[in-house]
Amino acid sequence: MINKTNRNSHKFIGTLQAIIFVSTFLLLVSAVPSYADIYKYEDEEGVIHLTNVPSNPKAKYIMILKEKRVFFPKGIDIRQYDKIIVQAASKFNLDVALIKAVIKAESNFNHKAVSCAGAKGLMQLMPQTASYMKVDDVFHPVDNIEGGARYLRYLLNLYRGNLTLALAAYNAGEGAVAKYNYGVPPYRETQNYVRRVLALYESYSKS
Repeated sequence: MINKTNRNSHKFIGTLQAIIFVSTFLLLVSAVPSYADIYKYEDEEGVIHLTNVPSNPKAKYIMILKEKRVFFPKGIDIRQYDKIIVQAASKFNLDVALIKAVIKAESNFNHKAVSCAGAKGLMQLMPQTASYMKVDDVFHPVDNIEGGARYLRYLLNLYRGNLTLALAAYNAGEGAVAKYNYGVPPYRETQNYVRRVLALYESYSKS
């Protein structure tokens, strides 16, 4: 059992860690193209926890930093990757509109985009995913789009064509989908991501 003195000590350490983390994070923001929401919560022992994935349903999270997905370079031509997208769509039996929707949601067509979690390129591939999908240069539009399309096809096959689950796994990981009984995880970012991609997919399909 933690006495009052120890509890206050834990709380002070947790608060100090939070201040140091947030201060360091803010210093790095100008050097990083994208970042996710940062939440904090205080546990029963008074220790403060920080996360960008609010996955504990019992915790009372407080947002301390608002998400800003990526920079959108001025003058960028969002159609410059159409030929690559069409080729990838044909190769992996995907809709062109779907790949384009994912790129829009992930990087806003910025091939140099990097997230704070380490996802890179147009389709924001994590290093492990990029390696598994045999992507040689994650910042090269052809390599990145082909790797992302291959991953989407894999996820669609895994979830038997269920696009909602495939997109949820693309954002939060296969483990998160399995953890919540093969449904969309109750993460605000993931739920917003799925809705956004589906809306973009519909819009691009019509155009």
